Amino acid sequence: MSLRLQDIDACLPQTQCTRCSYPCCLDYARAILNGEANINQCPPGGNTTLEKLSRLTGQKVSALDPEFGEYQPKTLALIIEEKCIGCVLCIKACPVDAIVGANKLMHSIIQTQCTGCELCLPVCPTDCIEMQSLDEGQQSNSDWPGYTQQDIHDAKQRFEQRQNRLSLQTKHKAPAPALSANSRQQAILEAVRRKQQQMKQTGHE
Repeated sequence: MSLRLQDIDACLPQTQCTRCSYPCCLDYARAILNGEANINQCPPGGNTTLEKLSRLTGQKVSALDPEFGEYQPKTLALIIEEKCIGCVLCIKACPVDAIVGANKLMHSIIQTQCTGCELCLPVCPTDCIEMQSLDEGQQSNSDWPGYTQQDIHDAKQRFEQRQNRLSLQTKHKAPAPALSANSRQQAILEAVRRKQQQMKQTGHE
Protein backbone atom coordinates (compact mmCIF):
# COMPACT_ATOMS: atom_id res chain seq x y z
CA MET A 1 0.00 0.00 0.00
CA SER A 2 1.41 3.38 -0.99
CA LEU A 3 2.02 6.12 1.55
CA ARG A 4 -0.71 8.72 1.90
CA LEU A 5 -0.21 12.30 3.01
CA GLN A 6 -3.02 12.14 5.56
CA ASP A 7 -1.54 9.04 7.19
CA ILE A 8 1.83 10.74 7.66
CA ASP A 9 0.13 13.89 8.97
CA ALA A 10 -1.79 11.77 11.48
CA CYS A 11 1.55 10.73 13.04
CA LEU A 12 2.23 14.33 14.07
CA PRO A 13 0.84 16.04 17.21
CA GLN A 14 -0.34 19.11 15.22
CA THR A 15 1.47 21.67 17.35
CA GLN A 16 2.26 23.71 14.18
CA CYS A 17 5.48 24.80 15.92
CA THR A 18 7.72 24.94 12.78
CA ARG A 19 10.64 23.32 14.66
CA CYS A 20 10.88 20.71 11.92
CA SER A 21 11.90 23.63 9.62
CA TYR A 22 8.57 23.53 7.75
CA PRO A 23 5.74 26.10 8.13
CA CYS A 24 3.25 23.57 9.48
CA CYS A 25 2.73 19.89 10.27
CA LEU A 26 1.11 19.18 6.92
CA ASP A 27 4.03 20.67 5.00
CA TYR A 28 6.43 18.50 7.00
CA ALA A 29 4.28 15.46 6.24
CA ARG A 30 4.35 16.35 2.54
CA ALA A 31 8.14 16.68 2.64
CA ILE A 32 8.41 13.20 4.17
CA LEU A 33 6.09 11.82 1.51
CA ASN A 34 8.23 13.38 -1.22
CA GLY A 35 11.48 12.13 0.30
CA GLU A 36 12.62 15.68 1.10
CA ALA A 37 12.73 15.35 4.91
CA ASN A 38 13.70 12.72 7.45
CA ILE A 39 11.23 11.32 9.96
CA ASN A 40 13.22 12.49 13.00
CA GLN A 41 12.56 16.24 12.83
CA CYS A 42 9.58 16.61 15.20
CA PRO A 43 10.68 17.43 18.79
CA PRO A 44 7.14 17.83 20.22
CA GLY A 45 6.22 14.38 18.89
CA GLY A 46 9.25 12.79 20.50
CA ASN A 47 9.78 9.05 20.26
CA THR A 48 6.04 8.53 19.79
CA THR A 49 6.04 10.33 16.45
CA LEU A 50 9.36 8.80 15.49
CA GLU A 51 8.09 5.27 16.09
CA LYS A 52 4.81 5.94 14.28
CA LEU A 53 6.59 7.32 11.23
CA SER A 54 9.15 4.52 11.27
CA ARG A 55 6.42 1.89 11.19
CA LEU A 56 4.50 3.74 8.52
CA THR A 57 7.40 4.54 6.19
CA GLY A 58 9.73 1.64 6.91
CA GLN A 59 12.57 4.07 7.69
CA LYS A 60 14.73 3.08 10.64
CA VAL A 61 15.85 6.08 12.67
CA SER A 62 16.92 5.60 16.27
CA ALA A 63 16.68 9.11 17.68
CA LEU A 64 15.50 12.65 17.07
CA ASP A 65 17.89 14.88 15.17
CA PRO A 66 19.21 17.37 17.77
CA GLU A 67 19.50 20.01 15.04
CA PHE A 68 15.73 20.49 15.37
CA GLY A 69 15.62 20.51 19.18
CA GLU A 70 15.05 18.05 21.98
CA TYR A 71 11.84 16.47 23.17
CA GLN A 72 10.25 18.15 26.18
CA PRO A 73 6.90 17.50 27.85
CA LYS A 74 4.12 19.79 26.67
CA THR A 75 3.97 23.24 28.24
CA LEU A 76 1.40 26.02 27.98
CA ALA A 77 1.97 29.72 27.40
CA LEU A 78 0.90 32.22 30.05
CA ILE A 79 0.86 36.02 29.68
CA ILE A 80 2.03 38.07 32.67
CA GLU A 81 -0.73 40.66 32.58
CA GLU A 82 1.12 43.57 34.19
CA LYS A 83 3.88 43.38 31.56
CA CYS A 84 1.61 43.14 28.50
CA ILE A 85 1.50 46.31 26.37
CA GLY A 86 -1.13 45.08 23.89
CA CYS A 87 1.15 45.09 20.86
CA VAL A 88 -0.74 42.13 19.22
CA LEU A 89 2.49 40.58 17.94
CA CYS A 90 1.80 37.36 19.84
CA ILE A 91 -1.71 37.19 18.40
CA LYS A 92 -0.30 37.41 14.91
CA ALA A 93 2.30 34.72 15.70
CA CYS A 94 -0.05 32.15 17.24
CA PRO A 95 -0.77 29.49 14.59
CA VAL A 96 -3.95 28.22 16.24
CA ASP A 97 -5.66 31.45 17.37
CA ALA A 98 -5.16 30.62 21.05
CA ILE A 99 -4.46 34.25 22.03
CA VAL A 100 -7.17 36.87 22.33
CA GLY A 101 -6.98 40.62 22.83
CA ALA A 102 -6.94 43.91 20.98
CA ASN A 103 -4.41 46.60 20.13
CA LYS A 104 -3.19 48.46 23.25
CA LEU A 105 -5.25 46.17 25.50
CA MET A 106 -4.02 43.28 27.61
CA HIS A 107 -4.01 39.89 25.87
CA SER A 108 -4.92 36.47 27.26
CA ILE A 109 -4.07 32.93 26.21
CA ILE A 110 -6.83 30.34 25.96
CA GLN A 111 -4.87 27.56 27.59
CA THR A 112 -7.23 24.82 26.43
CA GLN A 113 -6.29 25.80 22.87
CA CYS A 114 -2.55 26.40 23.35
CA THR A 115 -0.36 23.77 21.68
CA GLY A 116 2.83 24.87 23.43
CA CYS A 117 4.45 25.83 20.11
CA GLU A 118 6.36 28.77 21.73
CA LEU A 119 6.07 30.91 18.58
CA CYS A 120 4.72 33.75 20.71
CA LEU A 121 7.90 33.98 22.81
CA PRO A 122 10.41 35.51 20.38
CA VAL A 123 8.02 38.21 19.09
CA CYS A 124 7.08 39.61 22.51
CA PRO A 125 8.96 42.89 23.07
CA THR A 126 8.44 42.88 26.86
CA ASP A 127 9.10 39.18 27.55
CA CYS A 128 5.71 38.92 29.23
CA ILE A 129 5.03 35.35 28.13
CA GLU A 130 6.14 32.32 30.12
CA MET A 131 5.84 28.62 29.40
CA GLN A 132 4.38 26.58 32.25
CA SER A 133 4.37 22.84 32.78
CA LEU A 134 1.10 20.96 32.63
CA ASP A 135 -0.56 19.59 35.72
CA GLU A 136 1.06 16.21 36.25
CA GLY A 137 -2.32 14.69 36.88
CA GLN A 138 -3.71 15.68 33.49
CA GLN A 139 -4.85 12.66 31.54
CA SER A 140 -4.32 12.05 27.85
CA ASN A 141 -6.22 9.61 25.65
CA SER A 142 -3.75 9.96 22.77
CA ASP A 143 -0.29 8.51 22.20
CA TRP A 144 1.27 11.88 23.08
CA PRO A 145 1.51 12.85 26.76
CA GLY A 146 -0.35 16.09 27.39
CA TYR A 147 -2.25 16.04 24.09
CA THR A 148 -5.72 14.53 23.95
CA GLN A 149 -7.20 13.34 20.68
CA GLN A 150 -9.59 16.28 20.85
CA ASP A 151 -6.67 18.69 21.37
CA ILE A 152 -4.95 17.34 18.26
CA HIS A 153 -8.11 17.47 16.15
CA ASP A 154 -9.02 20.98 17.31
CA ALA A 155 -5.49 22.36 16.80
CA LYS A 156 -5.40 21.12 13.23
CA GLN A 157 -8.86 22.54 12.57
CA ARG A 158 -8.08 25.95 14.08
CA PHE A 159 -4.82 26.16 12.13
CA GLU A 160 -6.63 25.42 8.86
CA GLN A 161 -9.38 27.94 9.66
CA ARG A 162 -6.77 30.59 10.45
CA GLN A 163 -4.91 29.92 7.21
CA ASN A 164 -8.14 30.19 5.23
CA ARG A 165 -9.03 33.45 6.98
CA LEU A 166 -5.62 34.98 6.35
CA SER A 167 -5.76 33.88 2.73
CA LEU A 168 -9.13 35.58 2.24
CA GLN A 169 -7.92 38.74 3.98
CA THR A 170 -4.91 38.89 1.70
CA LYS A 171 -7.08 38.34 -1.34
CA HIS A 172 -9.77 40.91 -0.58
CA LYS A 173 -7.94 43.57 1.40
CA ALA A 174 -5.57 46.13 -0.02
CA PRO A 175 -2.18 45.86 1.68
CA ALA A 176 -1.55 48.42 4.41
CA PRO A 177 1.57 50.55 4.15
CA ALA A 178 4.43 48.69 5.78
CA LEU A 179 6.01 50.28 8.83
CA SER A 180 9.73 50.72 8.74
CA ALA A 181 11.80 48.89 11.36
CA ASN A 182 12.38 52.22 13.09
CA SER A 183 8.66 53.02 13.12
CA ARG A 184 7.82 49.62 14.60
CA GLN A 185 10.45 50.10 17.29
CA GLN A 186 9.10 53.55 18.13
CA ALA A 187 5.56 52.18 18.38
CA ILE A 188 6.72 49.46 20.77
CA LEU A 189 8.69 51.92 22.91
CA GLU A 190 5.67 54.21 23.09
CA ALA A 191 3.50 51.30 24.21
CA VAL A 192 6.05 50.40 26.88
CA ARG A 193 6.07 54.00 28.13
CA ARG A 194 2.26 54.01 28.33
CA LYS A 195 2.32 50.77 30.29
CA GLN A 196 4.92 52.09 32.71
CA GLN A 197 2.87 55.23 33.26
CA GLN A 198 -0.25 53.17 33.96
CA MET A 199 1.64 51.06 36.49
CA LYS A 200 2.92 54.16 38.28
CA GLN A 201 -0.60 55.57 38.49
CA THR A 202 -1.92 52.33 39.99
CA GLY A 203 0.91 52.07 42.52
CA HIS A 204 2.92 49.28 40.81
CA GLU A 205 6.66 49.50 40.55
